[in-house]
This record gives sequence, C-alpha cells and structure tokens, in this order.
Amino acid sequence: MNPIIDLRSDTVTKPSQGMREAMLTAPVGDDVIDIDPTVELLQARTAELLGKEAAIFMPSGTMTNQIALRVHCRPGDEFLCETGCHIYNYEQGAFAQLSGLVAKTIDGEAYLLDVEQLRDSVRPNSEHVVQTRLLCLENTHNSGGGKIYSLDRIQKLCEWAKSHSLATHLDGARLFNASVATKVSLREYAEPFDSISVCFSKGLGAPVGSCLVGTKSFIQGARRARKLFGGGMRQAGILAAGALYGLEKQMDRLEEDHQHAKLLADAIAQCKGLHLPDRIPDTNIVIFQLDRKLGTASEFAAKLKSFGILSLPFGPQCVRFVTHMDVSRSQIEAACRLIQACTSHALAS
Repeated sequence: MNPIIDLRSDTVTKPSQGMREAMLTAPVGDDVIDIDPTVELLQARTAELLGKEAAIFMPSGTMTNQIALRVHCRPGDEFLCETGCHIYNYEQGAFAQLSGLVAKTIDGEAYLLDVEQLRDSVRPNSEHVVQTRLLCLENTHNSGGGKIYSLDRIQKLCEWAKSHSLATHLDGARLFNASVATKVSLREYAEPFDSISVCFSKGLGAPVGSCLVGTKSFIQGARRARKLFGGGMRQAGILAAGALYGLEKQMDRLEEDHQHAKLLADAIAQCKGLHLPDRIPDTNIVIFQLDRKLGTASEFAAKLKSFGILSLPFGPQCVRFVTHMDVSRSQIEAACRLIQACTSHALAS
C-alpha cells in the first residue's frame, strides 16, 4: 500500500535530520531569568531580516498575534481586520477573552483589503463608542488560499492607518512564502508595520515557534505580556535552534511548494464538480469548492482519505490542500492522479 499523502497543512512536517542535529547540539540557558544564547541569536537574526529593532520568541503564532494586539491596544479598544482573517476566526476570540478588545471586521475583495473599503471605519472621538487603535493585515492570507498582499497595497493601507493615528500589525505566519514567491524582501514587506508576527513551524519546517518583531520598547511590553500568557520558556534554545535552522537553510526551497500547489490546482481544474476561486495559487495553499452532488467537504475529505490523501475540510463545501517540504514532487504527481480518480468515483457512485 502506498503511504498516505498528507496535504492537511504545512504544520505536519517533521524536523529534517540537519534540524534535529542543530537542536541536539544547541547551547542553551534560562530564557526567563537570564538569557538563552540560541534564543538570542534567533531573535537577533529575525529582527535583522525584517529590519526592526528587536524580536521575541514565543511558542505559537496565536500568542505572537494576541500579544501584539494587547500591547498596541487597551481594554475596550477596537482593531480593524479582514472578515476571513486568522486573528478573528481561528484564535478563539482571544482578543476579547484575554485583552478585552473588540474586532471590527471588513469584507475584503477576494479576502484582501484596500483603502477604499476602510474609509469611515475609524470611530469618532466620543465617550459613547469604542476607540479604534489598530489595523491588522494577514500576508499570506490563509482563508484566501495563500493570497499575497502586494507591497504597493500594503504601503497604501499602512499610510492610511498612520494618517488616522492607528498602529499596524501584520500576521505574517506565511510571510516567508510571500517573500519567496514575489522576490520582495522580508524587510520591504515589514517596513510599513509597527509589529510583525512570523511563524517557523509552517513552511520552514520547525517543530515549534514564532517571533514577534517591532521596536525595543514594544518588545519589552511584549515580553511582559508573554510572561502573563504563560509563554516564558526556560531552555528554549532547543526549539529556537530548529527555527533558526529553518530560517537559514530551508527558506529558498519554498518555491518547490509553490510549484507543487500549481500542479494540484491544474489537476483540480480538470475535475468535473470541483471549482477553484483562483486558477493559479499565489503560494502553497489550494482551496477549492465542490458541487453538492459530490457531498459535503467532510464527506469528500473522507473519500480522498480512502484514496490515500489527507485534506482539510475548510467550510461546508470547501476543501484545502497545503503543500510542504515533506511531500515530494512524485507524491504530488500521484496526488493529482488520485484526486481525479476520487472525483470520478464520487460522481459515478
């Protein structure tokens, strides 16, 4: 029997042998009461790549996002975000539960915001309403199928935010994918934002970890919030070494994942009953809709599993594939054939 091809997420990767060796031999310390040299190195390298003063390592992207919101805002404040974004939909409303914040969602055009959609979205200075403090963007956009914000659009959005005295935060969980796909540097993407979150446990293949970057004073506030949220870790250099290895050794290969996603999209486009919002994916995420005659997303995912492919139901009639370093070109080619066979079988049954 052929091995299962796991396309549920780029978080399912296992550390490479080189990454495991780097983690095994990493010098460590206590990052809470003193310093951990490997954590310090990762933070300095991440801040340098993104062109900011400082960075702080945390267990997850959810924590880096939520701490960014907490530091930028005060209880009762409001932030602006796109309706389908990760911060609003997939972090348990932590901004409300943990920091007492309110989200104002705005429907993007194909999941991406532009300045015209934000006009009149800032609350007036009145004792009767919440105060708008922050604009959040997501690049690449997960629910948008790995869609990339152009640098020009980002600059215009952040200029608009600044003109309204709003801080700006980027959920850059897959910013590395955006940079590799467009050849726009991480520094250029990060420059307009006050804070940026980047994740090492997705395309870069690390087992754990994200960094939040910003000014030194912002990161000092984030460090205090990290302690409050339970994110302080002791000999975290073991984890940071994996992230550092991914950052330095496994970023350029992201282009392979993007090419593999295009192959999947090509196969899906040839299947009767499957529909792609975007014919060519921007990066490594492919989300497609299916006709009801093929069943629900959960039912179709179960059929795909019986054919040897793991996928993620992503709505009542949507299924998501994500390519990553643990799926080879030959496996992707096999997956393309299996998707077509599965769809034909489902239509005939």
